Amino acid sequence: MQNILIVTTSAARLGSSGEPTGLWIEELTTPCYAFIDAGAAVTVASVSGGRVPIDARSLKPKGGNEASVERYLNDAAFVERLADTPSLDGLSPEGFDALFLPGGHGTMTDFPENAALAGLVSAFDAAGKLIAAVCHGPAGLVGATRADGAPLVEGRRVTGFSDSEERAVGLDQVVPFLLETRLRELGARYEAGPDFAPFTLRDGNLVTGQNPASAGPAAELVLGVLRDTGAAAGRAGKAPAFSAP
Repeated sequence: MQNILIVTTSAARLGSSGEPTGLWIEELTTPCYAFIDAGAAVTVASVSGGRVPIDARSLKPKGGNEASVERYLNDAAFVERLADTPSLDGLSPEGFDALFLPGGHGTMTDFPENAALAGLVSAFDAAGKLIAAVCHGPAGLVGATRADGAPLVEGRRVTGFSDSEERAVGLDQVVPFLLETRLRELGARYEAGPDFAPFTLRDGNLVTGQNPASAGPAAELVLGVLRDTGAAAGRAGKAPAFSAP
């Protein structure tokens, strides 16, 4: 059985601006349901634990959302899970096959300087386990290091929400830093496709997606890597939707 850990933001405000923010819900629901439908067990945790703040801009009235978001709105167990998540403190790669970091602008507030998250990402990398991040989720990679102390992303092909996309949504002067710029400063080989179009990359055990439209392709890439590496040998029967941390 695949066992995938997802860690979300706990930040409801963007930096010091007071701008309401949070998780971009599609970037959680699309991968989560892809993993569950593939027979995986999924653990959803957040930086601080408790209720996950959802960016209101990522939710429309019922009937107007992406299919995975509509499924979430009608999934009482999933809604309940996001109302009371465990914190990432004390979590380790043990027992997990992959780590997935969804985005939302909240990640720009509480992902980059969080020592526990940086340590968790670094531990997954040291164990050779798969790490994936989408849109602003790669903000969780900027504090992580390799065993030799170098930035985790140094010399690696990565993507994430581009500077031009940040300007297009009018938040380039609001975010604490521009993600593309920071990744480049850390030595990453940053690449991007057209603004807001699906674009994903894999570099070894690191999978990244550029924007919300990349959440589904990134999840499928994660599942493909797990199948190819044998981390998820075929098992009969369905896994539970969620596992305990």
